[in-house]
Amino acid sequence: MRAKQIADGVYRLHTLMANLYLVEESGRWVLIDTGVRGYAGAIRREAARLFRTPPLAILLTHGHFDHVGNVRSLARTWRVPVYAHALELPYLTGRSSYPPADPSVGGGTQSWLAPLLPRGPINLGRRVLMLPPGGTVPGLEEWQWVPTPGHTPGHVSFYRPSDGVILAGDAATTTRQESTFHVITQRQVVWRPPAYFTTDWIAAQRSVERLALLEPHALATGHGRPMYGSRMREQLRDLAINFDRAMPSRGRYVPYPAVADERGVVHVPPRVTLTPASRATVAIAAAACAVAFVAAARTRSATS
Repeated sequence: MRAKQIADGVYRLHTLMANLYLVEESGRWVLIDTGVRGYAGAIRREAARLFRTPPLAILLTHGHFDHVGNVRSLARTWRVPVYAHALELPYLTGRSSYPPADPSVGGGTQSWLAPLLPRGPINLGRRVLMLPPGGTVPGLEEWQWVPTPGHTPGHVSFYRPSDGVILAGDAATTTRQESTFHVITQRQVVWRPPAYFTTDWIAAQRSVERLALLEPHALATGHGRPMYGSRMREQLRDLAINFDRAMPSRGRYVPYPAVADERGVVHVPPRVTLTPASRATVAIAAAACAVAFVAAARTRSATS
């Protein structure tokens, strides 16, 4: 697997179902997110191919399993700090798990599979630090971090004003992540954050609005291929304006969000009961996805 350059000094590496980004500036570089577990070796090899030195730091948009899968291994090997928003620290220091996934939203196989996915926490101990206040990005003078909560309490995006590049994590996506078909084909569309793990839809809407106001030239997200130019901006503006149509009409976190603070999760609304037919569909979908993921993992092992 090879990292592909998507903007000046920005390289995308795809790990099974999630992206990570290697970002260079003035001969230095940082890693943004670390993808799905099992790719640490591939990430190190690509980093060595692209750069002569280890990164200055690892930066996290948030702490979901598909964004922190290799963070412990890489931080230990490279001996570098990890930075995240203060409201993400409970999930990165062993204090709290994320709220339960909501399989009742999204309407796709990935949503139905979501209750089987890890929700942490992991424990990075003293290696993880808070992002500096005011939007300063460690190691990248030309970039800013932008608060984009909703998918998680402390979710952030990274923005380079000079050329309008946004690394948006899961604040928005460029494929319908709830659908396994879209995940496999990477069909492009500016879309909402992955519904099954989004726990505050009002905050998520405001975050999409914030991204749209930046009028980016390039939108690179945690899921899907990067999108560029006027077509992307039009779709992002449409998502912001019509977010009430994009968000689920009902679900565990609709209309009331999970409540979290610097300690982690404080309150979670009751779950939405699935019908017997829906539960059967979930079971079948989960089994099919499990087989697909095992096959993908075996293929990855054989080619690594």
